[in-house]
Amino acid sequence: MTQAGDNGEVNRTLLKPVGVLVALVGLLWTLQGTGVLGGSAMSGVAFWAVVGIVLIIAGVALYVLGERTLRARRRDRDNPGS
Repeated sequence: MTQAGDNGEVNRTLLKPVGVLVALVGLLWTLQGTGVLGGSAMSGVAFWAVVGIVLIIAGVALYVLGERTLRARRRDRDNPGS
């Protein structure tokens, strides 16, 4: 059985892998939008390059947020009196 506080902890733990996935999708879309990767309806369409860059930035932000959250949790666990 899970406790009430477990959901937030699981969500914070997922920030890093979700951030990596979002950034990778953004990279793929950027490469397709710029025409580096062909074979798709998205290939050579500048809109997808811009959306891809936005996703890369969002993915990096999610990853950094997840890393900062994990560091803060470790710090609090290691120094409970401070």
